[in-house]
Amino acid sequence: MYPPGPNETDWIVQVNESLNFEFLPSDGPQFWEKRSIYKVRSCIADLNSKAYLPQVVSFGPYHHGKDHLLPMEEHKHRTLHRFLKRSRKCLEPFLDSLREVAQALEESYDALDPMRKVGSSEDAASQFLKLMITDGCFLLEILRTTIEEKLDYAVNDPIFSSHGKLHIMPYIKRDMLMLENQLPMLVLDRLVAVESDGKKGYEFINDLIIKFFYSSSTLSKDIGKCLHVLDVYRKSLLLPQKNKPPKEGSKDGKEMIWSATKLHEHGIEFSKSGTSSLKDISFASGVLRLPMITVDDTTKSVYLNLIAYEHFHVGAGNEVTSYIFLMDKIIDKERDVALLEAQGIIQNAIGSDKAVAELFNSLCKEVTLEPESDLYTVHAAVRKYCKNSWYTWIAALCHTYFGSPWSVLSLVAAILLFAIAIIQTAYTMIYH
Repeated sequence: MYPPGPNETDWIVQVNESLNFEFLPSDGPQFWEKRSIYKVRSCIADLNSKAYLPQVVSFGPYHHGKDHLLPMEEHKHRTLHRFLKRSRKCLEPFLDSLREVAQALEESYDALDPMRKVGSSEDAASQFLKLMITDGCFLLEILRTTIEEKLDYAVNDPIFSSHGKLHIMPYIKRDMLMLENQLPMLVLDRLVAVESDGKKGYEFINDLIIKFFYSSSTLSKDIGKCLHVLDVYRKSLLLPQKNKPPKEGSKDGKEMIWSATKLHEHGIEFSKSGTSSLKDISFASGVLRLPMITVDDTTKSVYLNLIAYEHFHVGAGNEVTSYIFLMDKIIDKERDVALLEAQGIIQNAIGSDKAVAELFNSLCKEVTLEPESDLYTVHAAVRKYCKNSWYTWIAALCHTYFGSPWSVLSLVAAILLFAIAIIQTAYTMIYH
């Protein structure tokens, strides 16, 4: 039998000494209660990695510094500057408030890199607090975009302008709901408390978050203190919500329209516009007029690049994106393409109708309809028309009885036979 080595002896002593304690530091119930922000295990994350990884912005230490998220760091720093100027306070009181709870903030993370921990060095503590306050201020500014409060950002701001809200904010909103991408609610609590001189608390923050994700509804009761944004969102799903009546002229509701064949079944006809301009789209008297488009091998590349240009360049407009959004909605299957081809709206130069349908469907991923777009009114008008039961009944009658010459002849013959039967009955009653 081999004698124990020096390393093994040290380990034996360490384990035996630990038996004098009821719990190891990492084995007590209080240790685990502090954890609220976790890294998703690889056995789960590998099944759908993009669902757990932020795409445009990091919140907290887990994904901070990753190459594809670095462009947003510049916006975080200028947002911090704007936040401090609006609060009319310097950085120190906010930093001091977070420093008081630095240990609690750190303990919220389940898998923090040892080199990032507050106790590892002064530099690590400084970097951790800098990260918390920078990300916290940015998150608060994002949440405040939904309330009626001027944030004094430029009209062409990449994040806080109308263009940014349309093209960037949806990605940020998605990143805010990722488990690995959370900030402890304590960060927001402390920042808001210092900013408002203690007049605002967790209820204010909860309300901001709810309004950010549910612009047309409010919770029927207070959900209490929460751990982070994802926790607020989860609790909001479990409580009844009161729908707010939309303001007159409000465009909060998303007016989506059906496929071409379904619209046709509800009495809507399609016609080629007088010009090839993508702005020459209109709906009146049950007729949707669209410009003619030739679909060939270059169409996908051209339109993807046009959409990308409108997406990134503030002030470029949104006309091409809105047009593609509309075409994606009315083209679902090959039968929709065939219907539009029959009206001269689509010129198919790539082969099958199915290929055309798949092309339009692939163009519209991650595309959002501009609320101020002229096409929004077209969407709304088409939906309103389809909701009218009279138009639907007339369309059903036409499709059932006038869909082909044979059905028309059958209907005419039935009417004649019915008329003859009535005449015969009347003649019999009069003369007999």
